[in-house]
Amino acid sequence: MSHVGLVPLRGLAEQTRLSQLIAQKVSITTSRVTSGAANLTPKLLDVIAGMCAGADSIDDLDVLRAGGMPTLFDGVYAPSTLGTLLREFSFGHGRQLESALREHLAALTERTAFLAGIHEQAFVDIDALLRPVYGHAKQGASYGHTKIAGKQVLRQGLSPLGTTISTEHSAPVIAEMRLRAGKTGSGKGAGRMVAQAIATARAAGASGKILVGGDSAYSNRAVVRACQRGNAKFSLVMTKNPAIARAIAAIPDTAWSPVRYPGAVQDPDTGAWISDAEVADKRAPIRAGELSNPYQVRSTGRRSLPTLRYLIRCRHRSCSKDTSASTSTTSSGSVGV
Repeated sequence: MSHVGLVPLRGLAEQTRLSQLIAQKVSITTSRVTSGAANLTPKLLDVIAGMCAGADSIDDLDVLRAGGMPTLFDGVYAPSTLGTLLREFSFGHGRQLESALREHLAALTERTAFLAGIHEQAFVDIDALLRPVYGHAKQGASYGHTKIAGKQVLRQGLSPLGTTISTEHSAPVIAEMRLRAGKTGSGKGAGRMVAQAIATARAAGASGKILVGGDSAYSNRAVVRACQRGNAKFSLVMTKNPAIARAIAAIPDTAWSPVRYPGAVQDPDTGAWISDAEVADKRAPIRAGELSNPYQVRSTGRRSLPTLRYLIRCRHRSCSKDTSASTSTTSSGSVGV
């Protein structure tokens, strides 16, 4: 039997009642192709098994038709048949699959330790990406911004938005993934995604702290509101604006502390670390949508100090120019609670 590792996975799926969950949660009442949605549960199990075996396209699902695979599954279908089923799915059917995923993830945590320590603290991360696609008639494909080799470029593709759950002792596990058009803004729908990820983490046993993290695309009211409602802490990067710049400028110089980056140099006289940046914390009230009462968050500012690089070079070359009085030239901020 090829891919014998699917045998224990099949046994685990039976213990977590994956096939029953799919049958209960997912249904296609009207299909565009005759018999396109027939035998939905075994077909979806084939798709999942194929992905576990390394398939990343519909044609790759043919891997299940090798050797003794038909003895392991109720039915092994041709890739074209599975592709016909997948084309029947709409946004609502995707939501049905999300519901099945949420309950299956909770069942997995009861039987395995792949989210070890979730009862103490869980981490929820959200991010979007742009995946290129090819073909003139690819559904949902459009041009979106992405960064390649440090440069912003326009690229035709799809922009999935995903959330993951992890702990201090486990790797991230996908909590939810939603496919979107390539031109969709990164933060669109993020509030709902975060709320559902928090609910999934709670269902999986996260009875302690939950920390939600994201970049500047998700520092908006919807995400903060979802965290507040889900009783979760958050750590979000804030985009630079005049208000953020004034708040960072108001922090006294004595409050800044150097960050020990890998390229930092230790001052031989004082033992302090000289690095590319400094950070400082400041408490500030914020409002989030209809939350009537502002609540306190810890705002962490970061300022870059390129002149310190000159100071480091001076120490190596015995320069006499004093650059210690230089302050920030660029700054950014993050907010957390």
